[in-house]
Amino acid sequence: MIPSKAVSTRYINRNEAQEAETMTIQEMKARKKELGYSNAKVAELSGVPLGTVQKIFSGATASPRYETIRALEKVLAEDIEAAVHSFGGSVFADGSESSFGSDFTERSQAFSAGEADGASQLRESAVPYSAGSQGAYTLKDYYGLPEDQRFELIDGVIYDMTAPTTIHQIISAYLQYQFQKFINSKGRSCLAMISPLDVQLDCDERTMVQPDVIIVCDRSKITRRCVYGAPDFIAEVLSPSTRRTDMVIKLNKYLHAGVREYWAVDPDRKTVWVYDFEHEDFPHAADFGEQLPVRIFGGECVIDLSDMYEQVRFIYEKEEPVQTENM
Repeated sequence: MIPSKAVSTRYINRNEAQEAETMTIQEMKARKKELGYSNAKVAELSGVPLGTVQKIFSGATASPRYETIRALEKVLAEDIEAAVHSFGGSVFADGSESSFGSDFTERSQAFSAGEADGASQLRESAVPYSAGSQGAYTLKDYYGLPEDQRFELIDGVIYDMTAPTTIHQIISAYLQYQFQKFINSKGRSCLAMISPLDVQLDCDERTMVQPDVIIVCDRSKITRRCVYGAPDFIAEVLSPSTRRTDMVIKLNKYLHAGVREYWAVDPDRKTVWVYDFEHEDFPHAADFGEQLPVRIFGGECVIDLSDMYEQVRFIYEKEEPVQTENM
């Protein structure tokens, strides 16, 4: 078992910034404007997730982590070489050395640059938030992370989760409601639950995930803090920022953890990828015009995918370009 490494997260305010000779948020915003950098560009160059960059520069995050500030400063400081030198030797509040360095951006960009649909997208980023190293984090580190942000811990790697979209939330809520309505009508003991909810998937100290929708039929797995063990059913609603995590990393985790059925719902492509781990070796693709049975309930519970799509159709229609005649 990999020993736990205590989180040594440090936050920085204006006074500390002056003492540590780091840039303040306002100075960074001004420098960012001078350079003509977008938030996406800063995220790309620094390795800090786009969602985090947006929250910092919008003021939504009032006290960013010290190491996050240093990562941004590395990109925005006037004296770039000096910033790089000082960044590599950062010291945390407890005196331990920061593990941030040249591999910070490499590790983050491995999960941040997307190519689905030929568009450049940002994914959930795996980035080191403390003086540990990716692959060695434990639940002790996970529970020490800020409560106002969402994270997942998968095989010792911490993933910073971006805020969900309206489409994501509407579909997740729709599925949870339909599942629980069926369960109640049959008088079953299963429970359908929606994220954010911790699931200690492998019952170990190195993984804690937050699936979008789960069904748990063994109530002994449900504790006050989390679901302890694999749910019977999991649905993830895909977005450009989560596609790789949901379709590769989590897919394999769910398969090996004992999840019986997994749905990867792709609203942009109007498709649900169904993985019936108990009975089939290959996934089934269902389009949004189908009636999709839930396999763990023997096909008795059927989800009308066309009705599900109707709940979000108006959002897609708003995004469609308006066709105008040439005058």
